[in-house]
Amino acid sequence: MDSFFSHFTLRINPSVYLKDPETSELGKRIIEGSINLIDDQGFDNFTFKKLAEHISSTESSIYRYFENKHKLLLYLTSWYWAWLESHLVLGIINIEDKNEQLKRAIDILTKKVEEDGSYSHINEIKLNQIIITESSKPYLHKEVDNENKEGSFLGYTHIVSKVAEIIIDINPNYKYPNMLISTIIEGAHQQRFFQDHLPKLTNSCKHEDSVTSFYTELVIKAIH
Repeated sequence: MDSFFSHFTLRINPSVYLKDPETSELGKRIIEGSINLIDDQGFDNFTFKKLAEHISSTESSIYRYFENKHKLLLYLTSWYWAWLESHLVLGIINIEDKNEQLKRAIDILTKKVEEDGSYSHINEIKLNQIIITESSKPYLHKEVDNENKEGSFLGYTHIVSKVAEIIIDINPNYKYPNMLISTIIEGAHQQRFFQDHLPKLTNSCKHEDSVTSFYTELVIKAIH
């Protein structure tokens, strides 16, 4: 898998950036620095001025890559969904049994993220924390319809569609596959947050990942 990712380029919709940050060292520093700052301070407190100081650059240089901080967050979330989709594809590609495919897919979508080391400028653990706390902000705003038409959320929708297709293969009569999978993804993020900050709102079980176990059980019972 490490060999695969070392030669694999994640495709991000060009509508979210002015200049692809993957094409330069400065662009990669912008991405690395923004992940560190947003994870540390939160998106609301994040500014291009702070980012420029953090990476020893200028605000104008950052604006050559991103129109504003909203677009930068769109880029980060788009990168994460593309990265997760690549893991999903690899995780189920050699599994023929559809029920096992589904269980493996749920595991990938709900488990704790580990840093895979394939992208030196991106800490996937910190980025996952940003997804958990900030990922609704790119679409819970007035321009969501226009950005959706531009393809800004294709990575997320691709993941939901891929796993929904597995559900339909298992049970063609199940009416809510996309709704179920998007609920699983969003719910798993919320439960991870609860585990870290509001533990009385969730459950932790010894000898198992309770979040993954819960959503696996929920999906299997729902579709059968």
